Amino acid sequence: MDTKLTLKLDEGVIERAKKYASEKQISLSKLIENYLNTITFEDKLNDFEISPFVKSISNGKSISDNRDWKEMRKDYLDYLEKKHK
Repeated sequence: MDTKLTLKLDEGVIERAKKYASEKQISLSKLIENYLNTITFEDKLNDFEISPFVKSISNGKSISDNRDWKEMRKDYLDYLEKKHK
């Protein structure tokens, strides 16, 4: 049985979510339902580790970004160079 749910979200988030749902040809309601179903189905969650990013989405807290972007870029360029030799 479907039940109506009212959410209060940032306008920018809503617009991006609508665009994403449209691109995936799924309703925004179904997209949110699938997400909530995934994070609340605990048996499946015990089988694998949830990334810090996904955890931040579910609890609304931002994650620290202490990655060294220059080093990551260098590593990626090195990888591409080796790959295309």
